Amino acid sequence: MSVLSNMGDMDSPKVALIMGSESDWPIMVHAAEILESAGVDVVAEIISAHRTPGKMVEFAQSAKSRGFDVVIAGAGGAAHLPGMVASMTPLPVIGVPIPLAQLDGMDSLLSIVQMPSGVPVATVGIGQARNAGLLALRILGGKFPNLVEFLENFAQSQAQIVLDKKLSR
Repeated sequence: MSVLSNMGDMDSPKVALIMGSESDWPIMVHAAEILESAGVDVVAEIISAHRTPGKMVEFAQSAKSRGFDVVIAGAGGAAHLPGMVASMTPLPVIGVPIPLAQLDGMDSLLSIVQMPSGVPVATVGIGQARNAGLLALRILGGKFPNLVEFLENFAQSQAQIVLDKKLSR
């Protein structure tokens, strides 16, 4: 996994995109793509709550000081990564349940969405990393007004796609 952008400009929005395994990347890349198309700096890292807990703690505790505005965390199975990170950072955390062979991601969804009171994790649908990216843009829109314009244009383009559809028999 590599840094997707340079993180050089402290006045631009920055999102951390973390996941428990490289095998999560084919889903999580969709969050990176929508964020980057809006001009957001994205850093992607593999951080496993179970295999690299020390790295997870260090990341969560330093995410704000590293200049991140939002964390998107993808996790499958027991899906502890989003909740554990949320318990150690004041930043908004968006969880992406990753579907696995067993239970089709329902275990991940329930593990992420059922956080205890006081440890909020926004949660999108199973495998819906693109929606996580869009939610991050909405969160960032209050601080970065150019992202609101991006979202408005995006919504218009989505509407046009539907309007352009023609059913044939």
